[in-house]
Amino acid sequence: MSETAYRIEKDSMGEMEVPAWAYWGASTQRAVLNFPVSGLRLPRAMIRALGWIKQAAAETNVALGLLDEERGRAIAQAAGEVAEGRWDDHFVVDVFQTGSGTSTNMNANEVIANRASEILGHPIGSRYVHPNDHVNMGQSSNDVIPTAIYVAAAEAVEKRLLPALHELADGLWSKSREFDDIVKIGRTHLQDATPIRLGQEFSGYASQVDHAIRRAELARDALSELALGGTAVGTGINMHPEFAKRVIDRLNELTGMRFREAANHFEAQAAKDGAVEASGEMKTVAVSLMKIANDIRWLGSGPRCGIGEIEIPAVQPGSSIMPGKVNPVIAESVMMAAAQVMGNDLTVTLAGQHGNFELNVMMPVLAYNLLQSIEILAASCRNLNEKLVAGLKANRERCESLVEQSLAMVTVLAPRIGYDRAAEIAHEAYTSGKTVRQLCLERNVLPPDELNELLDPMSQTVPGRR
Repeated sequence: MSETAYRIEKDSMGEMEVPAWAYWGASTQRAVLNFPVSGLRLPRAMIRALGWIKQAAAETNVALGLLDEERGRAIAQAAGEVAEGRWDDHFVVDVFQTGSGTSTNMNANEVIANRASEILGHPIGSRYVHPNDHVNMGQSSNDVIPTAIYVAAAEAVEKRLLPALHELADGLWSKSREFDDIVKIGRTHLQDATPIRLGQEFSGYASQVDHAIRRAELARDALSELALGGTAVGTGINMHPEFAKRVIDRLNELTGMRFREAANHFEAQAAKDGAVEASGEMKTVAVSLMKIANDIRWLGSGPRCGIGEIEIPAVQPGSSIMPGKVNPVIAESVMMAAAQVMGNDLTVTLAGQHGNFELNVMMPVLAYNLLQSIEILAASCRNLNEKLVAGLKANRERCESLVEQSLAMVTVLAPRIGYDRAAEIAHEAYTSGKTVRQLCLERNVLPPDELNELLDPMSQTVPGRR
């Protein structure tokens, strides 16, 4: 069929020309014309969640005797196809649309209704299966869209982000064990500090990711309470009393998750505090990744004129003009993704503030940013582990050399000779270009055996050493 061919579809406002090949209808077409803003679409996870909700709703309405079995079965099949991604190209509404997401809900209703009509042998546009009367039965955009956001985000955290975080934590703990016998100089304020083992340094990164796992679990739990059942304003008008519980039970079967109906539907529809909380957890995870990636980038700087305590795997040429240059591109990618998540959190925060009376009116942009944050964090964690952490190598000689040169080695002498005298030694060592050990031996500050015992770098990395 020619892509320039049209059919006439109707909604409550009248007739609209819709591309003949499209499964969407008049309401969606109005939204396409009304919101030519960004070209951005709600992500796959959101469309999948909408498909699941519509499938579960149809099955429930049939079981409750509210929807005939023929239509209900066809709607469930069409909605299942939406969840599988077969009709993603037919979800065409811009992110920057009506704040309730009604246009996206109607996009889903119309695609599913037309596909269900087709399944039953009726032409697209016939409205044999009606988008509002049948597909949207017992629902409102005002409870479906927040439910889809929470289902999509919670499932993405559970099945995408948490496994990636666990893999990254395992990778960092493995490097912590591998590097545990390598002593290097610690750094505070970007200046030399007392010795630390490279393995201890990496244990800090691994622990950050362990904490990130707990934060992701908190985010998932914050998203587990669903608004479905409130319909227009939280009262549940036009809904069977058993509808919400049954649909949510079916959603749990479809997703393998543990969702529950909101304890208070007025809160669930007017506020999006759970999403704001989850976004805040994502921001904290992003801050952790920023720190880890940036530290690794600096530790691997060089290879000859930087810190150079670790060797970063080469994954691609680093310069179009400097032959042989290799850059920490994976770390930089992670840092940019982390920055994006931090910016997304501000958008989600602002969107969460706009729960005006009984409805939040910035849900599509909230959904877009929250789901993007989860997705790019998951992908970045996996990329960081597979392409950077797994291939890291320690430069033992460089680590040990820098420790011996550090003026901070004098710290361990302070309890024996006093802070002021130790400071004088540090200053003189700096001006003379000598190491602390060399200067102390020349000045007979302490007997050689005692001095060498105190200045043993490994012993300085053990708690309680004085």
